[in-house]
Amino acid sequence: MTSTRRHRYVMAPTVLVLGVLLAGCSASPSEPDAGAEPSATTRTTAPASQRVMQVTNVHEGTGMTLLEGPTFGPDGALYVVDVTAPPGAGKVLRVDVDTQEVETIYTDDGSALTSAQFGPADERLYVTDFLSGSIRSMTPEGQDVRDEFTGEIDGTPMQPDDVSFDMDGNLYVTDAAGARDPYWEPTGRIIRLDGTTGDATVLADELESPNGIGFSADFGGLWISLNTGNRIDHLTLSDDGTEVSTAFPAVYVSAGVGQLDSIAVDAAGNLYIGLHGRPEILVYDTGGAFLTTISVPTDDQAGLNSATNVAIRPGTTEAYATISGDDGGFLYTFNAFAEGIRQSNGG
Repeated sequence: MTSTRRHRYVMAPTVLVLGVLLAGCSASPSEPDAGAEPSATTRTTAPASQRVMQVTNVHEGTGMTLLEGPTFGPDGALYVVDVTAPPGAGKVLRVDVDTQEVETIYTDDGSALTSAQFGPADERLYVTDFLSGSIRSMTPEGQDVRDEFTGEIDGTPMQPDDVSFDMDGNLYVTDAAGARDPYWEPTGRIIRLDGTTGDATVLADELESPNGIGFSADFGGLWISLNTGNRIDHLTLSDDGTEVSTAFPAVYVSAGVGQLDSIAVDAAGNLYIGLHGRPEILVYDTGGAFLTTISVPTDDQAGLNSATNVAIRPGTTEAYATISGDDGGFLYTFNAFAEGIRQSNGG
């Protein structure tokens, strides 16, 4: 199988003797139904979603709007990024979901911001710029903007998509390096940025456009969604987080015209996977078994084609999804299966 050649991980020494451990293999025989197509017995009733508000209009300059990276800040507001906002338009927006007020806190002349998450140590807002390859941070007011990382890693510029912090403040990034030429080539990587030194380590490469990334609720595993691979991989890391101990395809997804986007994880370990190409959120349990699909109301579907990400308000089951399309960029809400934690708050 070509997948064993294409999916490479920096393996911890204890498993090097196994070669590329399970990288191109199917799910464990002891869990034959994990990630399988949903049946009548595995389905769970989907929580009803409803529109909260419109956040953006389609931009005349780009012909699009694409909301991403929802994350609740220390002030209780919901922060989102608009990937396709043109120069001068709101790149980072602060939203009060109660009063439905929207405020631009950051813009620039040339970025495409694809995710946002607040740092656990400094409460600064971290964003990824897919175009420049930079990871930036700023205050919740959009001030004191800093490049936390920019430049090449192992000779290749980064195209960062999503991020997730571990318990020690180290940053894990999905890098779609080379994805634009052509988009489907398996050239993506998983990058670790040391929270103290800023040093970058490649944990995995030759992946099909890795997009979503999120730790399990107990930080014992790391979930990765592959945008053009229609697959969600599960990784465990070495004690210091600098190497991959185990890696295998955990969930295969038949999403039709939808492509896997970002990942959120709730307090019970359930996965919420956004789709680009269909305004739907797929939900899986902590073992990777399909639970349900969360869709926007039928009357809204014609003008929407993307459900990129989910944020669950910390300590509640109040979930918000960023939904976009020809009608504009919107927030929809639904009741999550468990409370929000850091892994379901941005990325």
